[in-house]
Amino acid sequence: MGKGFFRAALAACVFLQAAFLQAQPTNFTYSYDFWGEQVASPDAYFVSAFILGSELGVGDFRDPQGLFIRENRIYVSDTGNDRIVLIEERGGEHVAVKAVYYVMIGGERSYFSRPEGVFESRSGFLYVADTNNRRVLRLDRDWNYVFSIGRPDDESFDADWEFRPGRIVVDFSNRIFVQAHGVNRGLMEFDSRGNFAGYMGANRVQITLVDRIWRMLSTQEQRQRQQIFVPTEYNNVTLDRSGFIFATSATGGVDPVRRLNAMGQDILIRNGHTDPIGDLAVGDAGGRSGPSRFIDVATFPNDSFACFDRTRGRIFVYDFQGNLLYAFGGVGHRQGHFEVPVALSSMGYSLFALDSRTGAITRFDLTLYGRLVNEALYEYRSGRYESSARVWQEVLRMNGNFELAYVGIARAALRQGYYRTAMRYFRLMHNREGFSRAFQRYRMQWVESNLWLILLGLAVVVVVPKAARFAMRTVREIKEA
Repeated sequence: MGKGFFRAALAACVFLQAAFLQAQPTNFTYSYDFWGEQVASPDAYFVSAFILGSELGVGDFRDPQGLFIRENRIYVSDTGNDRIVLIEERGGEHVAVKAVYYVMIGGERSYFSRPEGVFESRSGFLYVADTNNRRVLRLDRDWNYVFSIGRPDDESFDADWEFRPGRIVVDFSNRIFVQAHGVNRGLMEFDSRGNFAGYMGANRVQITLVDRIWRMLSTQEQRQRQQIFVPTEYNNVTLDRSGFIFATSATGGVDPVRRLNAMGQDILIRNGHTDPIGDLAVGDAGGRSGPSRFIDVATFPNDSFACFDRTRGRIFVYDFQGNLLYAFGGVGHRQGHFEVPVALSSMGYSLFALDSRTGAITRFDLTLYGRLVNEALYEYRSGRYESSARVWQEVLRMNGNFELAYVGIARAALRQGYYRTAMRYFRLMHNREGFSRAFQRYRMQWVESNLWLILLGLAVVVVVPKAARFAMRTVREIKEA
């Protein structure tokens, strides 16, 4: 009796301890307030799976560089093993379907050499950036060779320049965009047949005022020795559900992420307190210093997007207006942390993050808090503003410091015509632009509702003085008569 009771009590303690540990947050999640101060928040994501090649039965991934997801299919560019691995998600489980090392060209095997990128188009064709073979391969859905793209025959390239494709996207018109190493003119654009069409979306050159003044005061010889200012090259590209291209730059700082339209113009909305640049505090800690350097972007059905920071291993999630929703992750060996982040992709609202050093894919799924935030954004984007406001109220019950929830309620109130409510919430969050817009509409609404009072006031102002002067003139004429 005593031993049985003791064992039952011990088992209960172990179970409670396991449940307690499982309930603990796996990441420190935070955002920034109006003053640029870091504010902790509930976890929006939790680690739901840790995917290793050895556990899938295909052997360890070695220096993987690329990750792409289409529906339930996960493509891994296993660069160090010279192969592309296809994984499928089946009912919450991840199953390796095949590992491809070569394609058949002219009846002979043509092996991959350090492939870095892979992409499946909406029409089902596969594109592989076979980097060290200096080609982009187009394959059908059965991995049969269709054609390849090599070094363009164009006079704009130097004689010693080598075509080394890194990442690929194909838009809805079957235009092929390639991020190539050593190319700072933008993305290389090819038509559906693989013909080179030019460049798209070159980065802006950033020159400080001090640099401009120094160059003006320098001699000709000094100018020749000075650094040449050229655009920075992209390091990754992603296609969102609307057909726009997200591109990240190799260096941090201004515009580390851009959203390009078909003309190559940056149309990313930046209406947050700060632009989507990652961490605001960039001190030297843990051997990491400098600004966030985004290495990849993942997009979601509600038009929000996540950026993967190479510097500190963090994932920053922004809404469609460029407001930071939450950030999490870090550098290290803990669950949900990374050593060398290289790629990020999404399956619905689930995130898959690839680490090239550990050769592991970490899957993150939404917590209740994260689901509510994304549901509120989705409801707002779908035009259901009243429903969006109700969900934001639920978010505030879980995190009263979440500024965007107040802004979300204000936006919904603004759309519904409750301008005074919108003004109150915008004022709480120091949102001057939103407050001005709400006040302008409130003023117009008040004018329309009180037009008769305004007209009466105008009539009093105009008629009464004239009537008084007429009366006084009449009285004076009577007296003089």
